[in-house]
Amino acid sequence: MIKPHVKMEESSLLLRLLLTSLLCCTTKQAYLTVRPSRSQFFSWESVSLSCQVDHSFAGWMFRRNTSDEQETTCGASWGKVDGSSCHISYIDPLDSGVYWCESTEGATSNTVNITVTGGAVILQSPVLPVTEGEDVTLHCKTRPTPSDLTAGFYKNGSLIGTEPAGHMTIHHVSKSDEGLYKCHTSTHGMSRPSWIAVSATAPPHRAEGRPAEDCDDLVAVGIVHHF
Repeated sequence: MIKPHVKMEESSLLLRLLLTSLLCCTTKQAYLTVRPSRSQFFSWESVSLSCQVDHSFAGWMFRRNTSDEQETTCGASWGKVDGSSCHISYIDPLDSGVYWCESTEGATSNTVNITVTGGAVILQSPVLPVTEGEDVTLHCKTRPTPSDLTAGFYKNGSLIGTEPAGHMTIHHVSKSDEGLYKCHTSTHGMSRPSWIAVSATAPPHRAEGRPAEDCDDLVAVGIVHHF
């Protein structure tokens, strides 16, 4: 004979599992990433946007705002959709803007800012927020590469260091390191500025190679416990 309190515990467990499965299957979350993972690009470089979506990419699209266009979709006037990715083969300064993923129901992912320059120098910095405690390396890249790689790095308009190898590492970043960064070389001039954001926790996108929870498995577990 099954004791009443045991049956109640099983019913409670079943309810929690079913609620979890419903949330799993109905809550739509997405996270936009960029490859190469940086915020500045030279013109004519190739860029890929990936939208990591729980369970299915169906019903999601890549969107952007630029100085010339508002809320346009990848595959229409720019880029090419390939599964859950959008590829821009030859990026142009007119492609500078804010990018995100959006579902047909209106849910949106995080946004990323992409800056494209027709000039000769860019600052390579993280396009996504950096987690507190991590090390961040900034690279001052030029085209073509000069014999003298010395670069000055600026935060919020003030020089914070000059590095002979053209890159600077900020160790154990904190919220105080958040700000607007740019770099300068004597041969190629100043880069465009990029904002570096610092977060207390890691970005919510799923770690590479980590499998998603399966909604059907959760429902099946609930049924097994019920019977």
